[in-house]
Amino acid sequence: MMGAEAKNAVCTAVVLAAGRGTRMGISQAKQYLEIGGKPVLAYALEAFQQSPAIDGIVLVTDRDHMEYCRTEIVEPYGIRKVSVYAEGGRERYESVWNALKAIAPATDRQYVFIHDGARPFVTPEIIGRAYKAVQKWKACVVGMPVKDTIKVTDADGDIVSSPDRRLVWMAQTPQVFELELIREALRRQLTEDCSRITDDAMVVERQMGVRVHMVEGSYENIKITTPEDLDIAEVFAKQQRTGRF
Repeated sequence: MMGAEAKNAVCTAVVLAAGRGTRMGISQAKQYLEIGGKPVLAYALEAFQQSPAIDGIVLVTDRDHMEYCRTEIVEPYGIRKVSVYAEGGRERYESVWNALKAIAPATDRQYVFIHDGARPFVTPEIIGRAYKAVQKWKACVVGMPVKDTIKVTDADGDIVSSPDRRLVWMAQTPQVFELELIREALRRQLTEDCSRITDDAMVVERQMGVRVHMVEGSYENIKITTPEDLDIAEVFAKQQRTGRF
């Protein structure tokens, strides 16, 4: 349950589902594939639907799939918090920008949870931890410490450093920000080269000089990117159904 402080903040989830997933090697977008008999996207939407921290959801998809998402996923799975559909852009940052512009202003504090629709195993507990953190830090990223030793190389593949893995995290989503902070950061970024922008935290760090806090996610909070990920996801989905997740 959320504390009383949740009543004076408006939290919107932006769920990105406009990607094509070319690395899957199939024509169907990965977020619409099924695991455990349910679309990948439905899992993520259900988590935000169930989270008491979230007031509304902006679902970002390509124009051709908006009606499909509404009739085949949102309505059948009871995702009542989806209030806006936004059209995705060619790149991820364009999709995020379109979603941010679609969020209506509120008189209370506003936070936005930006999540990849191809990460089906986010949970209300992870969302709750991120909500608690963003109130203190204004910007946070869900992730997990790496398990392997990490090597940094130069362009020729020669190792140049071995960072302390206790300080290295794998970034996941949701990435959570004060709404106006990420809006202003992205507005500034869009006037510059965006070719090396790979996540939303980078934009806030570069453009606003704000330190972004890491929040514990889960090693199960994987992104479906390759066929092998689908096999792993089937195992996690079975564990979820049997209460062992």
